[in-house]
Amino acid sequence: MTAPHGPNGVPENRGASDGDRVPENRGASDDGRVPENPGATNSEAAETDPIALAGGLAGTPADAAAGPEVSAEQISIGRRLRQPRTVVSILVPILVLILLVISLPGFKLDRLPGLILGANPLLLLAAFAVYYAGFPLRGLRWKLLLHAAGSEVSERDSTEIIFISWLVNCVVPAKLGDIYRAWLFRLNFAVSLSRTLGTVFIERIFDLFAIVMLGLAAGFWSFRSGMPREVQIIFVLGFVLMGLLAVALFTLRNFGRRLLDIFPVPARVVDLYERFEEGVFGIGARQVPVIAIVTLAIWATEAGRLYLVIMALGFTDVHMGMSGVAFVAFSASLLTAIPLTPAGLGFVEGAVVGLLTAVYHVPTNQALAITVVDRAISVLSVVVLGSLVYVLSPKTKGRAARAARDGDVTSSPAPARGGPGI
Repeated sequence: MTAPHGPNGVPENRGASDGDRVPENRGASDDGRVPENPGATNSEAAETDPIALAGGLAGTPADAAAGPEVSAEQISIGRRLRQPRTVVSILVPILVLILLVISLPGFKLDRLPGLILGANPLLLLAAFAVYYAGFPLRGLRWKLLLHAAGSEVSERDSTEIIFISWLVNCVVPAKLGDIYRAWLFRLNFAVSLSRTLGTVFIERIFDLFAIVMLGLAAGFWSFRSGMPREVQIIFVLGFVLMGLLAVALFTLRNFGRRLLDIFPVPARVVDLYERFEEGVFGIGARQVPVIAIVTLAIWATEAGRLYLVIMALGFTDVHMGMSGVAFVAFSASLLTAIPLTPAGLGFVEGAVVGLLTAVYHVPTNQALAITVVDRAISVLSVVVLGSLVYVLSPKTKGRAARAARDGDVTSSPAPARGGPGI
């Protein structure tokens, strides 16, 4: 179903009273420029650095779109990292992983540095380049989804915002980087936060479908001569996940709005949901193949990174083939969706080492070396480079919108269809 619209294609704001009705074009002046404070809450500090807002929005999309007030104490990423929940989510998996590795048969810690330092630096650089080639592709995909939802943004801007959100996902649990991404986009462009969250949601659905389908295809080919029991379990989980995703999308598309009519929910929540639904189902049928192809290319970079890492380490005892590498890479990527730890810390490392040793019979030390190097590229490098971008980027401070307003840049962010809203 599609959300109801007014005569100009703007979603109706039924349910908002005269006192709290969202102005149709709040956030863009007649010349299309973005105001200095496009998404202000009662706290001016929230406009300066909204990372704490993401930290407080681990609930529903409607909760995220509501934009609760935040204090100056809440807007520090350092404060988020010092919270007991964040510290526990980082330290406990590391401790469990260390104990698990030490208990593995044949593990020799003194050999690990030598195995890693013996890697081919050119192939490691190639693995790094292949992995980071995925970010412009992610930026292109999000740009297409935003365009379908009525928001215009350059690929450079969308890529930069995604990379900053990747940093947040690597250091804070609960996948808060996804919510932070939507808020950061709203901070710098006159758009609806709910609609933007819808584009992030459907992007994640594309990712999950791609991971499961590619992982199953790689697994079928890798184990065509015989499938271990551990792999059979992974296959069953993959099919179950695909079924659940299909049911969830079908329900959201056909019954989401009707369910809100059945239950006594505030009219404001209904309006927020309609904007969210516009972001989810804004893409047309002709755009789906394009986005699907870009998504496949994105996940090819993930498998390519792990393949090049294994090649760089040059272990003669590792015989997996590209299909085996892809199966391990996609299985590990699926575990990053677990929101209990930042970037799936602990779960991913344990799964990769377990698959390499139990299924592909890779020696323990070599499996651990592969995992450490691969995660250093996919997580540690993002923390280092992402921190630099976070500090230097004007978008984390809302300066991009102010620069556009003052005429400091050649192009101003275009307001979304129906105004910024919430």
